[in-house]
Amino acid sequence: MSDPTEANGTAGSAKAAGPAEHGGGPGRHVRVVLVDDHRMFRTGVQAEIGQTGQTGVEVVGEAADVDQAVTVITATRPEVVLLDVHLPGGGGVEVLRRCAPLMADSEQPVRFLALSVSDAAEDVIGVIRGGARGYVTKTITGTDLVDSIFRVQEGDAVFSPRLAGFVLDAFASTDAPPVDEDLDRLTQREREVLRLIARGYAYKEIAKQLYISVKTVESHVSAVLRKLQLSNRHELTRWATARRLV
Repeated sequence: MSDPTEANGTAGSAKAAGPAEHGGGPGRHVRVVLVDDHRMFRTGVQAEIGQTGQTGVEVVGEAADVDQAVTVITATRPEVVLLDVHLPGGGGVEVLRRCAPLMADSEQPVRFLALSVSDAAEDVIGVIRGGARGYVTKTITGTDLVDSIFRVQEGDAVFSPRLAGFVLDAFASTDAPPVDEDLDRLTQREREVLRLIARGYAYKEIAKQLYISVKTVESHVSAVLRKLQLSNRHELTRWATARRLV
């Protein structure tokens, strides 16, 4: 990875990410860090939104895992971080936890916008609880993504249309959302392995995705099965699907 300072390197109203209201616009500028473990996806986003003269978005850093993300974000202090939910090293929630002081900075706050392929309830609620200002899925257009970035920079809460109502409903009650005691028994890494197993990934594919060995994947799967009192990956898939974790 390049030097993190190089340029390739919930309060507020909840708004759905729809047709652009702001766009880049004359004089508008926002510094962004892009965090995603797929290099080709980062390259595509950079090409789509990183034409600063047209969009007003300047990508000042990139990262592929939690440790890299914290290093780059701390070094560059962007206005907005585009954050994938599933990352090696603990996921987007861990990035949010470790960057909490930067989010709390009243003079130069770093704001986070989750950008993920997942629309699972646990993922959405997890990052919003962690301090992210919004959550959009990777089906979003480049124009709408630029608009969402500027909204988040301004302090708005932004969600993809299908998620907006769900998020508002989840936080509308003064009662705390029900706790899933079974899921809480799992570590963050075990949850990551659980999701990938439930999505049909082979052990070798999971190992490559999470930057761990196949033997470590097997150990995590055994631990998940034991903690959830399940017998095999088919039961595990049904369990995860019932909880909308897939």
